Amino acid sequence: MILRARAVLPITGPLVSDGAVRLSGRRVVAVGKWRDLAGARRDTVDLGDSVVLPGLINAHCHLDYTDMAGRIPPTRSFVDWLKVMTVTKATWETEDFAASWRNGAQALLESGTTTVADIEAVPQLLPEAWQATPLRVISLLEMIGLTAKRPAVTLLRTAVEKIASLQHPRCRAGLSPHAPYTTLPELLRLAAAAAGKHRWLVCTHVAESALEFAMFTRGEGEMFDWLQRSGRDMSDCGLGSPVAHLAKCGLLGKNLLAAHVNYLGRHDAALLARNHVSVVHCPRSHAYFRHGQFLLRRLVRAGVNVCLGTDSLASIHKTRRHRVNLDLFAEMRALADRETWLSPKGILRLATVNGARALGLPRLGGLAPNVLADLIALPFTGKPAHVYDSILAHTGQVTASMIDGRWAIPPPDSGS
Repeated sequence: MILRARAVLPITGPLVSDGAVRLSGRRVVAVGKWRDLAGARRDTVDLGDSVVLPGLINAHCHLDYTDMAGRIPPTRSFVDWLKVMTVTKATWETEDFAASWRNGAQALLESGTTTVADIEAVPQLLPEAWQATPLRVISLLEMIGLTAKRPAVTLLRTAVEKIASLQHPRCRAGLSPHAPYTTLPELLRLAAAAAGKHRWLVCTHVAESALEFAMFTRGEGEMFDWLQRSGRDMSDCGLGSPVAHLAKCGLLGKNLLAAHVNYLGRHDAALLARNHVSVVHCPRSHAYFRHGQFLLRRLVRAGVNVCLGTDSLASIHKTRRHRVNLDLFAEMRALADRETWLSPKGILRLATVNGARALGLPRLGGLAPNVLADLIALPFTGKPAHVYDSILAHTGQVTASMIDGRWAIPPPDSGS
């Protein structure tokens, strides 16, 4: 098959006007000018006034909570939000989470995501949930071990056994010890060892709030007091930053997705870079919680791979007039509004190339020979110089989406 479009933007190479992408099975064979790749016209899908680019990679999401959109107004503090969230989850049945998962996956697909790293709090949804979507999904099984009542070794064994039972040609699983404040050091160490042994991706929420930062660096604050009352052993607090805590537990490594990292100790950025950890920034969730400025410049200057995620709709502002959705284009625009020094080209790399690197998927995130055929098409009638601005301004459903060489959203009049 050959795809023709007004423009092809490989991300890993320059824009090609009147471009084409030649495909063979699941792979891209060539990218170039239409006149050079035309070949047999009967195999051509002409996308017209569109720009073709790699599918977007959402490196941090909670599909389980999609249908909680607008149910939790911004709270006084992050701890208050955690309390409300815990109560809200307790009122849901498995089918509520399943429907929410499916709705979120469909929203991501329609808005251009082709690969998502999803925190799975309800592992019994798998593998049926995988079969309900054409998305590439990496389900990171959430583990919470606040006290010793649930032994760390038992929590890990349950997750490992679940992962071992899952087989799918396009989707896979990994581990997610929830956060350093909800998982004791033993569980973090065990998760790090298991992920390293099996070459799994592992994700944890870290340094997400100022309250967490105060808990670990100074052994004080609202989160410290709340968790102490809940029976958590607080002897790991007051000893350094949350990132430094993860380092002590052996969790820092190239297979770690560090979600949020909104607060940094003096040496944290260098520590993350030295251990090849990827950081996932979620701009709209960051704004919802009114966190301090995200230290993107410091992370980038240190050499940290930063990518983008949507987080969940339970932590995104919703008004009566506006419907919120899981949408990486909305995240990119939110980032552009706050980080005016960052170019549209640089922002788009966070949602493609950087995301692929974070997830350990080198054959995704760009368009070039031998990469996997994951791509999307958006309307585009402008000049080549304006292509990045046009892409960031995109709203609504993409014109077409292809995952693993198959149409996930067929283009109009394609006959698919």
